[in-house]
Amino acid sequence: MRRAPAVAGQFYHGSPSKLNQQVEQYIDRDAKKEKVIGVLSPHAGLVYSGPVAGAVYSSIDFPETFVLIGPNHTGLGAQISMMESGEWEIPTGVFKIDEKVSRRIALSVNIVIKDVQAHIFEHSIEVQLPFIAYFSKESKIVPIAILSASIDECRLLGEGIATAIRETGYPVVVVASSDMSHYVPENVAQQKDKKAIDKILSLNPEGLYETVRRERISMCGYLPATIMLFAAKALGAQSARLIKYSTSAEISGDYDHVVGYAGIVLR
Repeated sequence: MRRAPAVAGQFYHGSPSKLNQQVEQYIDRDAKKEKVIGVLSPHAGLVYSGPVAGAVYSSIDFPETFVLIGPNHTGLGAQISMMESGEWEIPTGVFKIDEKVSRRIALSVNIVIKDVQAHIFEHSIEVQLPFIAYFSKESKIVPIAILSASIDECRLLGEGIATAIRETGYPVVVVASSDMSHYVPENVAQQKDKKAIDKILSLNPEGLYETVRRERISMCGYLPATIMLFAAKALGAQSARLIKYSTSAEISGDYDHVVGYAGIVLR
């Protein structure tokens, strides 16, 4: 099955040439590229989150495959839904799903449901793809959408992904797709987001999960981020670096209702 783009022309330009130009303005040509294990990248409309996502993808060595974990905003499909085979299309490329990795994940984690429904209209993974396509037409993907998960399920999935990656024998990077605080004043977003970011930078998945819930931080992809942290730690990650943080106010001028965006790499 080939998944057609759901948000082309809304979250990003719908024509290949315009999308290429749009992504290009967010690329940092001087960024030093490094090998990474995990990534946090935002998924709003590119006009808002593009500078952060562009900075992240500019600063990493590209692997053969990305395991892309995003929140399920639509409510469709299973709790933890993985599209196991097929292709994803955007205006600037077609991505094959890495069945070697997806099948190993399915074998090692029994809570993962092979499901297409959760992915058809969901934007959180799709919005990563224009950046990946800009740097590599060869990279494969494994898309996983998270509707809900306990901390134990996050650990189980994260460590299962790590096991699958170790068994493949080629470079795979785990990407958590998430925006930070939603529709709060800028000073509140910065203060709350810092608490979540600090937990990610200290490689503390349990701390992130608890902090987001306790502080009521409206970080839509905290479950994907928690899962990515468990996976990265199991794969030997030693440190994390904040590449860029911004809010929508920088574009909209509205400082009373902002969305926060953070780009982080783990290595």
